[in-house]
Amino acid sequence: MPDPASRSERPRDPRRLIIGISGASGVVYGLRALDACRDLGVESHLVMSKSAALTLAQETGLTVSDVQAKADVVHRPADVGAAIASGSFRTLGMVIAPCSVRTMSEIASGVTSSLLTRAADVVLKERRTLALMVRETPLHLGHLRTLTKLAEMGAVIAPPLPAFYAKPASIAEMVDQSVGRMLDLFDLDWKPVKRWGEDIAPITGKGEG
Repeated sequence: MPDPASRSERPRDPRRLIIGISGASGVVYGLRALDACRDLGVESHLVMSKSAALTLAQETGLTVSDVQAKADVVHRPADVGAAIASGSFRTLGMVIAPCSVRTMSEIASGVTSSLLTRAADVVLKERRTLALMVRETPLHLGHLRTLTKLAEMGAVIAPPLPAFYAKPASIAEMVDQSVGRMLDLFDLDWKPVKRWGEDIAPITGKGEG
C-alpha cells in the first residue's frame, strides 16, 4: 500500500480556475478572464457552450480557436467525463462570464445537461467559489427568485456593472475593472484593477454640520 506520508510530500496542485463562457451577450468578459489567468500564472480550464460560439461571432472578430488558444486546457461542452466534472479535481472555483439566464437556471435546478453547468454544480457541492457574471436586464420575478436560490446555494452573483468612480476612459477599462473585481473573489490580484484608497483617492469630508 502507498505510504500515507508520501501524500503530504507531493507538490501542491497548480492554481486552477475554470472559465465558463455561455451564450449571453458580453463574451469579452470571458476573454479577459482568460487573459487575466495568463497574466497571473493561473491554470485556466475553458468550457464554452454552443451558443457562446454564436455570440463570439456577433460581438468579436475572433474564432472559437482564437478563444481556445487563450486557455491552458480546453474542455468540450459535451464531455461530462472531463476532469472539471469531478470534485476530486481541485480548483480555485469557477467563473461563468458571461452567464446567461438559461445557464443560471440550469445550475439552480441541479439538472445539468452540459459540462458547463455540471462543472458549476461540482464547484457548489465542493463549497468552492462560483461567480456568475449574469447578463440580463431588466429582471422579472422568476429571474430574481432564481438568483436568490443560487445565492442561497452558495453562488456569488457578480453582474459586470461599470465602476464609474474608477473614471474609465474606455469600454476596455470598464470590462477589466469588472473582471478584476470578480477575480478578487478568488484572492487573485489583477493589475488593471483600480482600487479605492490606493489608486483612487478617497473622498474626505470636512466634518458634519
